[in-house]
Amino acid sequence: MTNIQSDIKILDSLLALNLDISLWSARKKMTPDDFGGIELPPDDLASLGSKRVADPETLKIFSTLKSRIFSYLDRHGVRFMSGWAIPEDKAAIIVNELVNVRDEFMRAKDDYLAIYEQSLENWIAKHKQWAAIIRNSIVSSDYVRARMDFRWQLYKVAPLVQHESEQAVLESGLTEEVVNLGQTLFGEVAKSAEDIWKKVYAGKNEVTHKALSPLKTLHAKLTGLSFVEPHVAPVADLIMSALNRMPKRGIIAGTDLLLLQGLVCLLKDSEALVEQAQGLINGITPDSVLGSLIAPTVSLDSSTDMPDVEKVDIIPIVNDQQAPDIILPVPKPEIPSLGLW
Repeated sequence: MTNIQSDIKILDSLLALNLDISLWSARKKMTPDDFGGIELPPDDLASLGSKRVADPETLKIFSTLKSRIFSYLDRHGVRFMSGWAIPEDKAAIIVNELVNVRDEFMRAKDDYLAIYEQSLENWIAKHKQWAAIIRNSIVSSDYVRARMDFRWQLYKVAPLVQHESEQAVLESGLTEEVVNLGQTLFGEVAKSAEDIWKKVYAGKNEVTHKALSPLKTLHAKLTGLSFVEPHVAPVADLIMSALNRMPKRGIIAGTDLLLLQGLVCLLKDSEALVEQAQGLINGITPDSVLGSLIAPTVSLDSSTDMPDVEKVDIIPIVNDQQAPDIILPVPKPEIPSLGLW
């Protein structure tokens, strides 16, 4: 992206979302009194750790809900400033999910506070030997209530174009945030693809149609954020072209699986991905790029009968019965192996 004005235009299509979730840690700093007032090393030499004053299992639901909404926003938006940039036309759907998770959070909060006193007694009974140091740090249910909340702010961002201080305009930092949105987005795609590779495709000889789900999620994210950067839409099209090649039912194996593995490896490499997206912008078809993903290369040694050919295409071998009878020379693939061959 080279035009600052066009970069700022991105703001017309997005909303900024700041998520503010606070959790009670149920931890308190330990003090010398917890050990009977024994002499301890000075603070500049060592410090005491913390103690749990409530059962962490009873609080796990809150961190689970926080992780769930973070994951949801990562699937539909891109990290921006202190939160996320989300497509303005998807705001209603996203806010609806925020409301659902918030309501679940608040119900869990009410449920927890209803059993708070008994939960503390159960925790103390479980650690009778240390009952005193737990009781010394117990807080009221009102204290806990005030420290558990689920809120968000959704707002439109506009550049600072006029101000009595010219430096305030130049140093506002917003332009840099917007310019970096594309890089941030492709970085998130690469991270997601790395997770997809490890959890779904690495070392697999066959997969079910469930393996397509994370790629569909990536496609939806890129489609919704296609206004962020010119290379985003071609990548979304490439993913959809690969998905359209898959059989409608049954196990996915052989060249179909190899194509998906190659696509995921391409998505893991942001630099190579942008290069391929530029090729698509310049007129290369998605089928050409996908065809290159299933065309591994090997080098011929000096004793070959085909001395003028340095690289040859090999049809991927699914099993011994499918090995090709001959090897034919073809042009070098358009993209690197990405670790697949």
